[in-house]
Parts: sequence; structure tokens; C-alpha cells
Amino acid sequence: QVQLVESGGGLVQAGGSLSLSCVSSGADSSDYGMGWFRQAPGKEREFVASINNNGATTYYSDSVKGRFTISRDNTKNTMYLLMSNVKPQDTAVYYCAAVYSDTWWRGPTGKSGYDYWGQGTQVTVSS
Repeated sequence: QVQLVESGGGLVQAGGSLSLSCVSSGADSSDYGMGWFRQAPGKEREFVASINNNGATTYYSDSVKGRFTISRDNTKNTMYLLMSNVKPQDTAVYYCAAVYSDTWWRGPTGKSGYDYWGQGTQVTVSS
């Protein structure tokens, strides 16, 4: 069983930067592909970015490509999301998710492809 805990959310001005972290426990993180999703009020949870188990392959949604960077440090069991040039439409609760590596490759951008989820961290971007 994998446990995920996000941190780093908060209030940031448009154009600024924010870094989120997701610490995993309960299993060897290098066995899992991981991802970031977000959910704004009244909207469906949507894909943001994902990364394979060794960090060599990443995917981004079109809305964040070029502004957000996903990375991971398996020695620290931690995944990161560096958010740059943030916009008010980035306001949401951000969730990290994980799934066993073999399964991740079948659907790295779909929320149904992930088995484990964190509790979320709020990001609010002011204009």
C-alpha cells in the first residue's frame, strides 16, 4: 500500500512560481509511475503532468506545457511539480497519484490509471 502526502500549496500572484512536493511511503517509489492532477471547484479532476518510475519519461497537459516541470528523486521518495508563470486558471486542489510502473505505461495521463492518491494541496493564484 502506497501512501502519498502533498505539500507546498499556497497563495501566489499571477506570473509567480510555486513548488509542490509529494512524498511517498509504504513501497519503493522506484517501482511506481506517478502523476499530478488538479481539480478546480465545479470541474472534473484533470491531468497535469506525469513521470515514469525512473524519471526518464514525462508527459504534460497542453495547458501547463512550458510552464510546469515534473521531476522526482527516488532516493528521497519524493516527486515535485515546479509551477512557473502561474495563471489564475491554475487555481485548484493539486493531487499526486501513483500506480505500479507496468500499469503506468498503459495510461500515464488518465486519472483512472492510478491506484493511489494523496489528499491534495490547495493552490490559489491571484490576478
